[in-house]
Amino acid sequence: MKIRAVSVFIITILLISGCTSPSSQFAPVDVTGVVFNDLNHNGRRDIFEPGIRGVKVSNGTDIVLTDSKGRYALNVEGDTIIFVIKPAGWMTRVNETNLPQFYYIHKPEGSPAGLKCPGVAPTGPKPDSIDFALYKHAEPDHFDIMVFGDPQVSKEQELEYLAHDVVEEVAGTDAAFGVSLGDVVGNNISDLEAVNEIIAAVGLAWYNVPGNHDMNLYAASDEYSLETFSRIYGPRYYSFDYGKVHFLVLDSIVAERHENEKLDYEEGLDPKQLEFIRSDLALLDKDRLVVLLMHGAENIFEYGKRELFEVLEKHPYSISIAGHDHRVEHIFLGKDDEWYGSEPHHLYIAGAACGAWWYGMPNELGMPHSMMKDGVPNGYSIISFDGNHYSIRYKVFGRPADYQMNIWTPEQVSSEDAPDTEVLVNVFAGSERSKVRMKVTESGRWVDMERVICKDPYFVRMRQLEDEYNFPRVSWAAEPYETGHIFRANLPKDLPKGVHFIHVRSTDMFGHVYTARRLIRIL
Repeated sequence: MKIRAVSVFIITILLISGCTSPSSQFAPVDVTGVVFNDLNHNGRRDIFEPGIRGVKVSNGTDIVLTDSKGRYALNVEGDTIIFVIKPAGWMTRVNETNLPQFYYIHKPEGSPAGLKCPGVAPTGPKPDSIDFALYKHAEPDHFDIMVFGDPQVSKEQELEYLAHDVVEEVAGTDAAFGVSLGDVVGNNISDLEAVNEIIAAVGLAWYNVPGNHDMNLYAASDEYSLETFSRIYGPRYYSFDYGKVHFLVLDSIVAERHENEKLDYEEGLDPKQLEFIRSDLALLDKDRLVVLLMHGAENIFEYGKRELFEVLEKHPYSISIAGHDHRVEHIFLGKDDEWYGSEPHHLYIAGAACGAWWYGMPNELGMPHSMMKDGVPNGYSIISFDGNHYSIRYKVFGRPADYQMNIWTPEQVSSEDAPDTEVLVNVFAGSERSKVRMKVTESGRWVDMERVICKDPYFVRMRQLEDEYNFPRVSWAAEPYETGHIFRANLPKDLPKGVHFIHVRSTDMFGHVYTARRLIRIL
């Protein structure tokens, strides 16, 4: 059997022409294998299981397509992770903790010493054939995914919080798959597998993005900073298709070592990863929605932002989803951010499953309130897709689905002071594209609320109470953010004496309508 290397450029030309040329000559290659239809789901290629044509396989830089018999060939230089790019309508196997098994780690000598946490064991010589199993999987155009911002478990007790505050609520959710957007743990990477075991109880295939707290802090350089992460999850960046959506998982943390210090980091993309992104998106139809999943987002990139945007601007449908910042925010990137697409690029900061790093006064069950510094309680996001369109819902853990805002105003106010009294509403997943209205009493007149940039008064009050009770907090979880999803209006004049409801109605950029109300006494 003669197998030939195929470049992305040649593959693209052949796809456009709809034919292949058996007389074409290609250079010898180092890695060969087959992507096959795993009819009996045992993960091994049996004699009756055919190869699958047209599946993309990558070495982290180049991408090739399998031939009519499912065969591929790739060059390998040094340590490499070979992975299949899951096509729509197919699924890769998952392991006992629901982690997709779509890769082969080629590391003949294993990870370097000195990591202080197990890396990749030596894999020895590469197999004669590195094969990938896929099985057919129905994938509708309309589907949901579950997204966790940073779980960031740092100690044993926080594994309990993750289990009882997070996973118990969402287990059995009807979603296509789940994603953690990095910082799976808080530097203690020996707990990665314990976190996996707990999140596996959700019951979904689960993809993981690397974060700055998932690194081997004692590694020599960025090259080896994710040795433990890769041993457990595979490549640090990759892509896959589901329905009509293309998901591109990125490693947006660039580790740096300073003399006599542990690894530090900046946000961005290294050249090798950018080359993969170019190869990946060059093979993608322009009518597909591109979803970038990352830890640190483009708005804080130090490296590779413009190079990424140059490629992404050619695709009219795209969104970026990130964690890292422990807040919820919709950002629309434009020329000031080096984005020159025809429409602003939507960046969604998805909050954190751990909220404020699992800090805050505990409730009656012993769980910290974990309100983030923008006043948003810890929660998760459901991203709904319909073809190349999407919508986003944020869900607070332990509260009803319609709990989407907090209303802040004095408990009581005199009738004459009412027109000078502010009502502040923190709409947790609100944005500059939200429309928020308020009325007082059922018969009152609806008025538009103005979006303002300020600190959330609920979080400010919570911090005051914690200080009064000498409740401990680390500095990075203490100071409130000024946030852009707070809306204000004044109470109307001529309110009669008595108890009245303040009614608030928010309509977000996706057309979701949420309501809330709060009592106030007029003296």
